[in-house]
Amino acid sequence: MLKFDEDQFLTRAQSFLALQPQIEDVVAGLAGVEAVFLVGSGGTYAAMWPYEHLMRRSTTVPVRSAIAAELVLSGDALLNERAVAVFTSASGTTEDVIRCIEYCRERGVRTIGFTGIADSPIAQGVDHAFITEPDAWPFDLGLLLLTTRFLSERGEFAGYDKLVDQLQAVPKALVGVARQAEPMAEAFAARHKDTDFHFVVGSGNLWGHAYLYSMCILEEMQWLHTTRVHGAEFFHGSLELIEEDTSVLLFVGEDETRPLMERVVAFSEKYSKATTVLDTADYPLDGVDDEFRGLLGPLVMDTITSRISKHLEKQRDHSLDLRRYYRVVEY
Repeated sequence: MLKFDEDQFLTRAQSFLALQPQIEDVVAGLAGVEAVFLVGSGGTYAAMWPYEHLMRRSTTVPVRSAIAAELVLSGDALLNERAVAVFTSASGTTEDVIRCIEYCRERGVRTIGFTGIADSPIAQGVDHAFITEPDAWPFDLGLLLLTTRFLSERGEFAGYDKLVDQLQAVPKALVGVARQAEPMAEAFAARHKDTDFHFVVGSGNLWGHAYLYSMCILEEMQWLHTTRVHGAEFFHGSLELIEEDTSVLLFVGEDETRPLMERVVAFSEKYSKATTVLDTADYPLDGVDDEFRGLLGPLVMDTITSRISKHLEKQRDHSLDLRRYYRVVEY
């Protein structure tokens, strides 16, 4: 596979699973929490949405995803000593997140952070730091362990122990997902190396990844124009932009919102010959029962789209590390 280091991939994923005992210890101390904030910036903000989605439909505790910089300026009535705020940052140096951690701690909010750098400002700034392998991404395995344990402790998630047991098989299963996605990714990149505009659509716990892939990969890392729209909102205006040659990239998952995306697929395939359907149901996850497949949608989709990213980088001769402005100029 193009630019795929299997050993590194497995090591990074397994570093999240190794955090299970620490996560359980921290969650045990969260009894009485009255609000949960899942805070990020850019991609780490969007990556929180699947877990807000999971918790919001499972618990009576208020749960909110929040943009770090906005939260500092706007505040929140529930942001106090009875709340917990969760942050992620691969580098541990995201400035907006650092400021938000300080803001939360000034208000007595308990803070939790995932990062790959133990001596980073974010790791040093939170009350509880979960340290992964360096550059480990995505954070889904860690966030899934954290949120399901929290729900389980409250009696709002059945099957936690079974889920944790089956998560051990996920890193290896995702390698299989990457291998299966490789021919599709190569073909997509070859077809779309000169395509300048992509429609990206998702719903449920894949809406966050649709947003992330549109903004943080296609726009930030490839300088391509995109629009991102929720599957339920697609038919409230966005559909008017679909033409025969419009690239429509559809993220279809296996959670309860799947019917929303099936409707978008039917429409897009009728009116655009450049529709690409990425369906997590097409990818086996050996060792994982059907009841948990929907929860793993973000991880599966990230693995699939990562293969697309590597092939776009090659076909377009445009490094995924190249930036004009982000962390390059003052803004």
